[in-house]
Amino acid sequence: MSFNRVFAFAVLFLCGCVSSPPDVGSVVSTKQIALTYDDAPLGQGPRYSGPQRTNALIRQLARSRSGPVAIFVTTKGLDQSDGASRIASYAAAGHLIANHSDQHMWASRTPTQDYIADIDHAERRLAGFNNRRPWFRFPYLDEGGMDVSNDASEKRDALRAALAERDLISGYVTVDTFDWHLDHLWGKAVAAGQSVDMDALSEVYVDLVLDAAEHYDRLSQDVLGRQPVQVLLLHENDLAASFTSDLIRALRAAGWQIVDPDTAFADPIATQIPETRFSGMGRVAALAAEAGNSDRGTLAHWSVNASAIEDRVRSQSVFGAVSGTGK
Repeated sequence: MSFNRVFAFAVLFLCGCVSSPPDVGSVVSTKQIALTYDDAPLGQGPRYSGPQRTNALIRQLARSRSGPVAIFVTTKGLDQSDGASRIASYAAAGHLIANHSDQHMWASRTPTQDYIADIDHAERRLAGFNNRRPWFRFPYLDEGGMDVSNDASEKRDALRAALAERDLISGYVTVDTFDWHLDHLWGKAVAAGQSVDMDALSEVYVDLVLDAAEHYDRLSQDVLGRQPVQVLLLHENDLAASFTSDLIRALRAAGWQIVDPDTAFADPIATQIPETRFSGMGRVAALAAEAGNSDRGTLAHWSVNASAIEDRVRSQSVFGAVSGTGK
């Protein structure tokens, strides 16, 4: 997933009009955000083994009194010897378990029936876990509309219909980040033997997420005229296991209330389904694009720009010299 890809799709696939939110009661008037984590259970990271990461993240969430978060499971990870027990640990700690596919495929690059079969396979594999929720999150936030070789609208609509037939709803996001890229940079640095300033790494991670939340909050108000409950996309990686307490502290200091994902997915934006085929930066960005706001000044943010993240890492000297070189 790259910055250039996101905006290329935005330019190519803008179409349709923004639907009006349903009359479902009062709307949110404060900054509220739910935490969601994709790709669990991940394997070895730069700091933790898989089981160590699960335990560390659960501890950080408990220490921060976050309440439930959503764990979107890529069920091929259950093939790890400890995969199922780790997901069960999240559920036992009160967190919510949802479907992020089995093979983590691009919808736009996969035959429709194969993609639907993968969703079904993941549902079967998740059937025995507690705290299940009927949410499916598209890997790469690719809902099929990015397909340039077929009728993209037909594929997107077929996938939407398949979810509806299965009583699944889209586990959409509204606040996108490239936390996965920052975690990748950390892994590369460790593999190269570089030193890591953990305080500086925490600062970059917290800034990345907090700045993204503020960006999409402003964009929400511009596009929707209100503040929906935001759904934050993060990953079950070593950054989350190391710095979630720092992140939650910073979000609260900035006026954000951490809410459970059930509250978030009950917000009216859940039924504001964009007709645009652009979906790669989340629902708020898609609605903004559908309204004609496709320029970088509207949609762009450093938290979804790999080069900008690398610049921030360098400017804050997160990674030092390779051990023993003095360079």
